[in-house]
Amino acid sequence: MSKHLFSLVLLLSLISCGSIKNLKKECDLFETELEKQEVFMQKRDVLNKSVNGNWQLRISGNPYEIGYKKGFLTQKLYQNQEKIFFGKVSEIIPNPSKQNKLLYFLKWYNRNILSAIPTDLKQELYAVSTFGSDEFNDIGTKFERNLLLHSSHDIGHAMQDLMLVGCSSIALWDNFTEDGNLLIGRNFDFYVNDEFAQNKIVEFISPESGYKYASVTWPGMVGVVSGMNEKGLTVTLNAGKSSIPMRGKTPVSIVARSILQNAQTIDEAVAIADKFDVFVSESFLIGSAKDNKAVVIEMSPKRMDVYETNNGKIICTNHFQSNGYKADKRNQNQIEESHSYYRLEKLEESFKTEKKYKVKDVLKVLRDVSGLQNENLGLGNEKALNQLMAHHGVIFKPAELKMWVSNKPYQLGAFDAYDLNTVFKSKELKPIKSLELPKDDFIKSKDFKQYQKFRKLHKTIEIATNSEKIVSNEILTAYKKSNPELWVVYNQLGDYFFSQKQWQHAADNYQIALQKVISSKDQQKSIEQKLKKTLKKL
Repeated sequence: MSKHLFSLVLLLSLISCGSIKNLKKECDLFETELEKQEVFMQKRDVLNKSVNGNWQLRISGNPYEIGYKKGFLTQKLYQNQEKIFFGKVSEIIPNPSKQNKLLYFLKWYNRNILSAIPTDLKQELYAVSTFGSDEFNDIGTKFERNLLLHSSHDIGHAMQDLMLVGCSSIALWDNFTEDGNLLIGRNFDFYVNDEFAQNKIVEFISPESGYKYASVTWPGMVGVVSGMNEKGLTVTLNAGKSSIPMRGKTPVSIVARSILQNAQTIDEAVAIADKFDVFVSESFLIGSAKDNKAVVIEMSPKRMDVYETNNGKIICTNHFQSNGYKADKRNQNQIEESHSYYRLEKLEESFKTEKKYKVKDVLKVLRDVSGLQNENLGLGNEKALNQLMAHHGVIFKPAELKMWVSNKPYQLGAFDAYDLNTVFKSKELKPIKSLELPKDDFIKSKDFKQYQKFRKLHKTIEIATNSEKIVSNEILTAYKKSNPELWVVYNQLGDYFFSQKQWQHAADNYQIALQKVISSKDQQKSIEQKLKKTLKKL
């Protein structure tokens, strides 16, 4: 946690006791008012695993029943997900005192969150939360914790621009697809750690009101980040550059859920989005089978705009493109300094000519680890469309109500195929084997094995750097060979040698890092500053 953020947390924790009490009082009132319903599980309510490894969930009912069934069927997964998430918080902020101050701040920040969430989703969220773990009751009630977890995506990049979400999306139609119908592909590059993506769930929900829908999600989640409903309307989220407001509003995943459950056209989706106030900048790529096109709803705490094209193609990464945001300084900085525009250019290069693109063509691009003109960026570079860290990849054919969802690792595993025309009617819940997209041969390659080795060695050297411990020359050499084109390797080696006061080795590695393709200008400036500081030591 940055010094500035911690100072803010410390200040607000001193004035926030009343606000925290108000949140608790509001939660208690809601829990009391929510009449406990008797929930009956149906034969069609099921949780199982696909042959390739993804969890699959199908449930139906009113909001409370859906939440209860989701919590009941996924309880072990949900409790494990809490352990993973709060374990990550402890890893980032190991000091218990600072953890407590951060939690106080989050409760203060979300003091009005209940009023920003629709009643039906609050009921569902509360029902899910009752199956949470007792292990973290000192952090807050189960209901409070789930409220906080639903805003974690928003808080993360609002407070520190962590950009845990660096997604890439493409929508094609008319002269860009084999049948002229809409085709959408996206990588959801939300990364907490590898364990967080282990229990990915493909859920199929039949709500009491609104439309049936499918969503790619994780245990305990009520909101939506990638999904398609029975009318062929799709929603995918891409984070943007945000200002820092003084209070939390509606989590963007809740906005996406409201759209997915209640809209069948682009106009309806825009009208629903316009009812919400969000506290981070977010792009909602909306695809519609009825309109046979896609647009991007661009929302920030200040305004909402819609970006659309008429050429049969729309690309969405992590910056805004509509006229309403052209003069926005934060958005301009995002374009100039982050890796968002580079990935947009890569998608443009990959689909630059009108062609009869198919599902397999979109899949190939989602798995592409190279840069512009196939430049070797080093594996795991944030400028790549495939950063080898995605929670999931997904492809939609809205007119046919078909979707394909990746299995681990990342978007390299087989993509299970589902048809929403039949998935809600069939007795069994399983993918369509004949439509499955095969796993990437890259998994078997020497390069991928080296990348896995790089991930482990990077962690080892990072820990040694922070604790100023010595690492053997054999490990340092193996680390460098594991991913020789990635700038991160040399930046980390520079940090390690700096911690060991080996100034020349540190300077040499910082200089090599600056010769590689660095993901963003901020990262490049950081290395330049460290090199300058190191050279003064010589």
